[in-house]
Amino acid sequence: MRLQQAPKARAEAPADTPPEAPLDCSLCPRLVEFRNANRSAHPAWFNAPVPSFGDPDGRLMIVGLAPGLQGANRTGRPFTGDFAGDLLYSTLDRFGFSTGRFDARADDGLELRDAIISNAVRCVPPENKPTGAEIVACRRFLSARIASLPRMQVMIALGRIAHDSTVRAFGMKPTTAVFGHGRRHSLKGPQGAVTLFDSYHCSRYNTNTGRLTEAMFHDVFAAAQAELNR
Repeated sequence: MRLQQAPKARAEAPADTPPEAPLDCSLCPRLVEFRNANRSAHPAWFNAPVPSFGDPDGRLMIVGLAPGLQGANRTGRPFTGDFAGDLLYSTLDRFGFSTGRFDARADDGLELRDAIISNAVRCVPPENKPTGAEIVACRRFLSARIASLPRMQVMIALGRIAHDSTVRAFGMKPTTAVFGHGRRHSLKGPQGAVTLFDSYHCSRYNTNTGRLTEAMFHDVFAAAQAELNR
């Protein structure tokens, strides 16, 4: 793992911002329109801002991009119901961050241990592509979630957008902590020192093309676990 030091700053959000977006959040008109269209087409789906999932006292925080249309947007739990979740949750199990059996359903009884999963954008975007304005609007919830975790010491950002939004949530510019698979960055949060690890997103596209292998993904989690065990 390559170490990249970054200026220290604090994750901040307006004092009245909750760590999760309200289910009727109206900050992003395009996402609201898309959400309403999906609600009409699939009334049994979750179709709302997807809340974080995991242990609020966890020392590890994983940040993804946004809910998948037929994954988290359908099930209401991050990375649940699509291929990316299969790899992520099997990896969490491998490294001891979960208990129970993952069955790609929000009611499968799976629990995270010492870890929590969130997204940079809480609503599903059309074509899985949030706009810059939508990322900025939703960052208040990411910042508030970071600030709400009293024991968090290590973060893993899945993909560049998750990385950049996380870095900006700490009041820094991405140019001071450049994304790269396998890189680590030193940050300063409300909890004290925080180490951010980068990984390519565990999407089907990245794994099918060989951009991200299971071994590469495991290497990032092994590094994060070693950091926690220091």
